[in-house]
Amino acid sequence: MSRTIDLTTFVARHADGGFVLDVREPAEYVQGHVPGAVPAPMSRITAMLGPVLKDRPVHVICETGNRSSSMADLLGALGYDAVSVEGGTAAWRAGTPSSPGPARPRVRAVPATTLPSTRLSPQSDHGLAHLPVSVFASVMGTGGSALAWHRAAEVWDLPMWPSHLFVAVATVLFATVVTAYLTKVVRWPHTVLAELRHPMRISFVPTITIALLVLGTALQDLARPVAVGLWWAGAVGQLVATVWAMSAWTVREDIGVEHITPAWFIPVVGNIVTPLGAPRIGSVELAWFTFGVGILFWIALLPLVLYRVVLHSTPFAPRLLPTYAIFVAPPAMGLLSWQSLTGDLEAPLARVLYATTIIFVLLVAAQWPALRRVPFGLPYWSYTFPFASAASAGLVVADGLPGIGYEVAAVLLLLASTLLNVGVLVGTLVLLVRGRLLLPEG
Repeated sequence: MSRTIDLTTFVARHADGGFVLDVREPAEYVQGHVPGAVPAPMSRITAMLGPVLKDRPVHVICETGNRSSSMADLLGALGYDAVSVEGGTAAWRAGTPSSPGPARPRVRAVPATTLPSTRLSPQSDHGLAHLPVSVFASVMGTGGSALAWHRAAEVWDLPMWPSHLFVAVATVLFATVVTAYLTKVVRWPHTVLAELRHPMRISFVPTITIALLVLGTALQDLARPVAVGLWWAGAVGQLVATVWAMSAWTVREDIGVEHITPAWFIPVVGNIVTPLGAPRIGSVELAWFTFGVGILFWIALLPLVLYRVVLHSTPFAPRLLPTYAIFVAPPAMGLLSWQSLTGDLEAPLARVLYATTIIFVLLVAAQWPALRRVPFGLPYWSYTFPFASAASAGLVVADGLPGIGYEVAAVLLLLASTLLNVGVLVGTLVLLVRGRLLLPEG
C-alpha cells in the first residue's frame, strides 16, 4: 500500500523545495502542472530514475491520485522514499480551505515545444531495458504474411517458398524477441513491472500469446509437434490475458477514456485468432468458445474505440497512431476463423465481415497522409498483422466466391501487406544497426 500525504502537507513541502514527480502523460503535463514538477510519464518512469533521487523524498503526483498511488508503490519497492499526493494536480489546481497560502495554488502551463527533458539521471542506457512488449507484433506480422502466402499458393497454384521464407523470418524473430525480453525480465524487472501496470501498455502484453497462435498455425505443416505446443500455449494464454485485461479495465480507477486505443482489441478480440489452427493442431470446441468470446467483445468494444478515435478530447500520442490499423484485424480474422470452423462463405456473417474488413482498410488508407508523418520505429509493426490478415481474408473470399472484383482485391491486399512487412522489417534492421531502435520514449 502506497504512502500518501494530503494537500496541506504537500503544499508546505512544495514551498520548502520538495522534489515533485509528475507521472501524467506529456499532453496532460503541458496543459498545467505544479510549478517545478518534473515530468516522468508512467510509460518510461523507471528508465529515468537514478540513485541520486534515493537521498530525498519523492512526491509523486498525477491528476487525481490514482496513478501516483500505483507509481509510489513501485518506487517504494525499488527503494525510493516515495509518497503519493492525495487528490493530485486537480486538487492543487482547485485549492482547499485548509491549504496554506492562496486559495487556488498556481498551476503552470507550458507550450508542448518547451516540455523539459524527462531524463533525471544517467541511468543505464542499455537498449534492452527499453524493449517494449509490443515488439512481439513483429512475429504476428511476419507470421501473418506466411499464412497469407500459404493461401495464395493454394488459391492461385503459386510456389510455396514465399510462405516458407516468412515462416523462417517469423521463427527467427520469435526466438530473438523471446530471448531479448527474457533478458529484460531478469536484468530490469522493474521496467517490466511498470509496463504491466501501465494503463495503455497492458493492452499490448497479449501480443505474446497471439504471436504464439500465429506462429503455431504457420508451422502446422512444417513442425507439427512444435505447432501444437505453441497453439495450446497461445490459446490458453489468450483467455488468461482476456480475464486479466478486462479485470484491470474494470477495477483500476486510473484507467479512463483517454487510455482507450484500438490496441484494446488485442487482449479480448485476439481470441478470434485461436480457431485458425484449431482443426488440425488444436481443439475445435475450444476454438468455438474463443470465437464467441472474441466476436462478443469486438461488438462491445468497437463503439467505445470509435468514440475515442472520432470524438477524442485528448489527442493520441504520435507513437500510437499506427494502432489505427488494428481496426482491420478483428473482422478479417473473424472471417478467417469462421471459414476455418464452418467452411461457409455464403453465410451473411461472412459477407458482412468481409465488407467490414474492406471498409476499414480503405479508412486506414485514407489516413495514410497523416499517419506517414509519424517517425519510423517499432510502432510501425502495428500495420503488418492487420493487413496480412486482410490479405488472407481477401484470398479466402476470392477462392470461395465468384467475381473478378474479389480477385483484384485479393491481389492488391497481398501486394500491400507484403510490401508493408518487408518495408517495416528492413527499416527495423536499419535502426537496429544504427543503434536507434531501442531508445527511451520521448
